[in-house]
Amino acid sequence: KITRRIIRSIIWDMKEALATETLGVAIAAPQIGESLRMFVVCGKVFQLKNGEGAPSEPDRTYINPEILKTSRKKRRMHEGCLSVRSDDPERMVWGTVERAEKIKIRAYDENGKQTEHSASGFLSQIFQHEIDHLEGILYTSKAISVHEEPIKRNE
Repeated sequence: KITRRIIRSIIWDMKEALATETLGVAIAAPQIGESLRMFVVCGKVFQLKNGEGAPSEPDRTYINPEILKTSRKKRRMHEGCLSVRSDDPERMVWGTVERAEKIKIRAYDENGKQTEHSASGFLSQIFQHEIDHLEGILYTSKAISVHEEPIKRNE
């Protein structure tokens, strides 16, 4: 039986794994070997959304997410994934994926409260990418093109 304590422990593990990844903005439970329908989005995504100089935001957890609605309008987006790595640690694998510009999802937070979330742009892309993970789909199977690039480091 999966208890609230086990769920919290897995969420903590996901947040810890995400915190070690410079380029990571979200992580799904299957990426750390857990067959559960949940993902975590890094707080820096919400901080960026709120604009430069915005206060830091906590990571947010989405449990048992379901898509309620997506926009008909699609956009080609540059996308990478922590599960798709180059053999060269100095390079990253990227692809171009067509995603809905907007999405509305329903999910539970880590306290068990059910909420709905509407997103556009980058956050919409993240929601779609992570929900794909929960369905066993990697972005590379949807990509129009896939290529490698050197990792750009902020120095």
